[in-house]
Amino acid sequence: MRAPAGWREYSWNLTLERTALRVVAADSGAAILDDQYEPVQVVAASAILTEPPYKTADSVLAEPIFADANSGYQLIVHELELCQQLLKTVKADVVHLDLSLGGISLEEFSAVTISNMRKPGKTRAQILKILPHLRKTATSILLTYGVTVFAFGKQSIPVRIAELTSGAHAIRFAVEKANKEKTKLRLGLPTKCQTKILEDQIELQSLIPTENELFGYAKCDRELLERTKISEMLNPCARGFKMLEIAPL
Repeated sequence: MRAPAGWREYSWNLTLERTALRVVAADSGAAILDDQYEPVQVVAASAILTEPPYKTADSVLAEPIFADANSGYQLIVHELELCQQLLKTVKADVVHLDLSLGGISLEEFSAVTISNMRKPGKTRAQILKILPHLRKTATSILLTYGVTVFAFGKQSIPVRIAELTSGAHAIRFAVEKANKEKTKLRLGLPTKCQTKILEDQIELQSLIPTENELFGYAKCDRELLERTKISEMLNPCARGFKMLEIAPL
C-alpha cells in the first residue's frame, strides 16, 4: 500500500520534533572595571532556554547582581537557582551548568569526583564548598521537572548563549545605572564578542568563527539609549576582550 502524500515529510518533521533538545543554561556576564581595567563587580546573571538551531535565547530570565568579581564559584550556585526559576515557566530536556567538568551529571558529582579532578587544590576546595548547594538544587530540579543538570561549562553552546545574554543585559543595567547616578562607567564584556545597539534592543554577537550566528539580546528603553553615549573599544589589559565606556549625554 502506498503511503499518503506528504507522509514522509510529516514523519521526518515528527522525528525532528521528538529529538530536538531543549536546553536551559545560565551564566553571569560582564563586569564593571576600575581605573586599572580590572573587574570589580559582575553586573548581571541570566538563565536562558534555547532550542534548535541554538543561535540565541528563546526565553530569558535576567537580573542585575552587581556582585563582587571575586565571588568566583559562588555565582554558579545562583546561576543554577536561576535555571530552577526559569523552569517554572518553560519546558526543557536538560540543564547545562557553567562548570567545566566534562559534562558529568550533578547526580554523579561527589567529593570523590572532586578529589580526582585535575585542577589546582584551591579550585577543588572552592567547588567542594558549593557542592551541597548544587546537589540540593539539582536534585530538586530532577524531582520537580524530570530534568538532569550537566556540568558542561564553556564546552556548551547554550552556556555561551547565556554568557552573551548576560552581557547584553549587563549593558542595559549599566546604562540604567550610569543615567541614574549621572556617572561614567567602564564595562568589560565577555570574551570575543561585539556590541550592536538597535532602536530598543542591545545585542552581543559572538566573534568566534564557528559561532558567528550566536548572539544574546536585551530589550532596553529607546529614549534611555538615545540619552546615553556608548563607546566600544579593546581592553588594553586583556587580549580577546572588549569593553564599553558608558556615560549619560
